[in-house]
Amino acid sequence: MRSPFPGMNPYLENPELWSSIHSRLIVAIADDLVDHLSEKYRVEIEKRTYFFSDEDSVLVGIPDVAVVTHQRPQDSTATATFVPTVQPEQVRVPMAEEVTERYLEIREVATGTVVTVLELLSPKNKRPGEGRVAYLRKRNQILASSSHLVEIGLLRGGQPLPMSGEQPGHYRILVSKGDRRPLANLYRFNLQQPIPPIPIPLMANEPEPILALQPLLQYIYEKGRYAMAIDYR
Repeated sequence: MRSPFPGMNPYLENPELWSSIHSRLIVAIADDLVDHLSEKYRVEIEKRTYFFSDEDSVLVGIPDVAVVTHQRPQDSTATATFVPTVQPEQVRVPMAEEVTERYLEIREVATGTVVTVLELLSPKNKRPGEGRVAYLRKRNQILASSSHLVEIGLLRGGQPLPMSGEQPGHYRILVSKGDRRPLANLYRFNLQQPIPPIPIPLMANEPEPILALQPLLQYIYEKGRYAMAIDYR
């Protein structure tokens, strides 16, 4: 069954599905890029790991209900029993979750130079917390280097990544060439529009392969049988 949407399928943005969507789409993009790159380049799937705790949910205290029962009079010879004057209540403490996020690097084979970094944003990159801090730290490092950055945002929720001059849109793809900064190209599109194909910048004076995300998203939608996991009613 094909996706019933012309572009991004909003049901795939569900946190319960997005983790697998992210993993499948990263691999599909990597395989597609390899088919369009000369042997001068290789594509590597990299990862960053950090600890994340959702304090909004795990710091909510849940008080326990104390039940008091009548006790029989104790024998005077019996050993005294300690009775606390304050009953404890049950609470939750923050548990750090190890999060791994994958991204792509296009490297020049001869030198190992990272030519282009391709990021597929996750929900944690777009809301306050360690996920956003970790991503912005990496993003700033890339923008301060000569590497190109391709940043794919297929999630409507959360806080957009910082940039100036952008117009409203449901989804955004940023293509920032290392030799043109601070200027960059922003491809924005709405739910009713197909995902636009985008050029992938490489080394100077080399042809740029076109990444067609729409058929790749359709491919993983069908291979992952997500139609069986979504109730469109």
